[in-house]
Amino acid sequence: MIDLIGYIFIGIGITFDFIGCLGLVRLPDLYNRLHASIKCVTFGTCGIMLGVFVIHGFTDVGIKAIFCALFLLLTAPVSAHAISRAAHLSGVKPWEKSVCDHYEKDK
Repeated sequence: MIDLIGYIFIGIGITFDFIGCLGLVRLPDLYNRLHASIKCVTFGTCGIMLGVFVIHGFTDVGIKAIFCALFLLLTAPVSAHAISRAAHLSGVKPWEKSVCDHYEKDK
């Protein structure tokens, strides 16, 4: 039963990773693609790591999976924000049909 729950988490993670990869291919500009890739990492990869933890439990593999997931949850959104801010400051324009640009308002 525990293995089934772990495989469900892994399946959900793989699904999020697949959707994130589609977003990288289909979305129009850097900011939208960055959003898709960070969602892919936080939900997809952390889902896979959680599934590995559920399957292996508190062994060395399970503890490493939890630490990797926590590290990704803490660093991925911060790095995405830093990349998007640096791109905006260096002059990368958003897609012309973007609804809002909060960075431009702050200048």
